[in-house]
Amino acid sequence: MTARQWVWKAAGLAVIAGATAWLASGPSRAATPWGADYFPNAVLTTQDGKTVRFYDDLIKGKSVAINLFYTSCQDICPLETAKLVQLQKLFGARMGKDIFFYSIAIDPWDTPKENKAYAQKFGVGPGWLFLSGKEADIQLISRKLGLSRASDAVSKDGHSASLMVGNVGSGLWMRNSAMDNPQFLATTIGNFLGWRDPKADRSYAEARPLDLDKGQFLFQSRCAACHTIGAGDRLGPDLMGVTSRRQRGWLARYLAQPEQMLAEGDPVATSLFKKYRQVRMPNLELGTDDVASLLSYLEARSHANGEPPAGKEAGKEAAAVR
Repeated sequence: MTARQWVWKAAGLAVIAGATAWLASGPSRAATPWGADYFPNAVLTTQDGKTVRFYDDLIKGKSVAINLFYTSCQDICPLETAKLVQLQKLFGARMGKDIFFYSIAIDPWDTPKENKAYAQKFGVGPGWLFLSGKEADIQLISRKLGLSRASDAVSKDGHSASLMVGNVGSGLWMRNSAMDNPQFLATTIGNFLGWRDPKADRSYAEARPLDLDKGQFLFQSRCAACHTIGAGDRLGPDLMGVTSRRQRGWLARYLAQPEQMLAEGDPVATSLFKKYRQVRMPNLELGTDDVASLLSYLEARSHANGEPPAGKEAGKEAAAVR
């Protein structure tokens, strides 16, 4: 059992009934059932070392988006954070004004210093705090938010990629997947919070039909938050021509088992980890067919942009790391 799994098993893993959507239905001291009488006012610490109280300082009267993470995560956290960074950019000036992001560390040993380094790796901007606190307080907050589930204790990552979005003043909350397409999340959250888009909506009749093959879908849903194909490095390297630079067998294993290859000290995996700000390549839970489809898509896109097809000498580990 991992440390994360132990944390959540010890918590009892109670799940809030009706956490997917709550609507105020009666008076209370905070005007909704989900106010000061419900949420704990636990003391937390921001990534900058500032002490705050969960209800009074962070969520009272605000619109918020809250998720769980831990800095040493080798599974979904890196991709989850990368997608939320894209969402933050889409919200632009609304961040820290119309909506506040909070990422809560579920490992009590994740210090503010480690949280700050983690946030900086991903280019997190204003309006988003990374919070740590006592183990019991984090467990209580996660249960009250509906962010803990009975399955968390046996999951590989120790938690699910849920994003709770709430308008605390009205008592209205909804659960989302933090792994969703950032554009979709931006629209969903904006509609939920009643934001009006100054741009006129286009008719569905004008929408182009979706024509995605499996490899393209996998790239856009799993990889595009961290990589481009021909548009330069992002959190990770530009993947243009990667099937020519690397041996296909190495690529296939790295897509399937990145954390294991890094743990084994694979020279290319280690070099990539060091070069790209020690952001871990997440395990995307890709099957053999998924990996083949994704590599075929990367190869086709590279070839369409003038990259030569992979040859026998392509991708030797001695090649310069990109």
